[in-house]
Amino acid sequence: MHHNSLDDGGKDRYGRDAASVRYVPQAAERPPHAAYDTALLDLDGVVYAGGEALPHAVDSLGAARESGLRLAYVTNNAARTPDTVAAHLSELGVPALPDEVITSAQAVARLIAGQVPEGAPVLAIGAEGLTAALEERGLRVVASADEDPAAVVQGYGGPHMAWERLMEGALAVQRGVPWFASNTDLTIPSNRGIAPGNGAAVEVVRIATRWMRKPPEPVVAGKPLPPMHRESILRTGAQRPLVVGDRLDTDIEGAHAGRVDSLLVLTGVTDGAQLLAAPPVHRPTYVARDLRGLLEVHPEVTGDASAGFRCGGWEAVAGRDALELSGDGDPLDGLRALCGAAWRAGGEDGCALDTEKALARLGL
Repeated sequence: MHHNSLDDGGKDRYGRDAASVRYVPQAAERPPHAAYDTALLDLDGVVYAGGEALPHAVDSLGAARESGLRLAYVTNNAARTPDTVAAHLSELGVPALPDEVITSAQAVARLIAGQVPEGAPVLAIGAEGLTAALEERGLRVVASADEDPAAVVQGYGGPHMAWERLMEGALAVQRGVPWFASNTDLTIPSNRGIAPGNGAAVEVVRIATRWMRKPPEPVVAGKPLPPMHRESILRTGAQRPLVVGDRLDTDIEGAHAGRVDSLLVLTGVTDGAQLLAAPPVHRPTYVARDLRGLLEVHPEVTGDASAGFRCGGWEAVAGRDALELSGDGDPLDGLRALCGAAWRAGGEDGCALDTEKALARLGL
């Protein structure tokens, strides 16, 4: 029996009803660049990796921009300023202006500014990007719990963040100062491997305050939560946005939270097995190898649970213990067919069937 992530009221945790639960990747009569007015693009794993442009990214983004699609870059990394990010993109061959970059630092600064007086002192634990975003909102950045901060905020501070800053933040939170975080990603990719992210620093403060009778929790702004999507829409004016990302639990879930369509690219952290196991709020509208997916017509997935799902030359069915795949053709079409079988068979937590053999046929 199929189950989905709907509660007794027929809504998922983002207020969507049963009709919105996705069982197959969507077809596109027109390429996404012609169907949407703004692409809200994640950066690491989508546009670049290890600071270098990913294959096809520069040409695809250039063609999409020339077609009239507005490009905006939405990142949970609060360390760098929009000016720095835009300069980096431009160096890679992707011309960008600072106002086309939206960071979780900007989203959390807007949240704080809405809850404290103008010019209020804010204890900031992070890097230049967080400081600049707070100052943009007219807030005064301080470094000590003894400076009577009106709020404490954490954003990724880079590898050289001082332990003293975490201590000051923990002391302020213990005194009842409202606590905010730009995002809670536990890890970040680096050119040397996976490194601790801002979420790890948030956990340090949480551990230092868990002895309290009512341990506090931070108010979080970044993806996948609605404040980040709101910040993106406010800054871009997008009427029909498309979220483009490589992570199911931030980019794609964030699109669900904002009730907009999404494109998953397979150039980052998500692989075929993770996609097939995705619960409803992690299922993208479209799937593509890379950013060429902005320029391509996406094929239709047809069929049902009993007859199987078909895309291109492939057919996929959910067996007793595993997904079964037959046919040939473009491997990505095979993955799309497998999504149909897996997502229909999956429960609230996603499909638990074995996918290894089916994906091996596709080389994924």
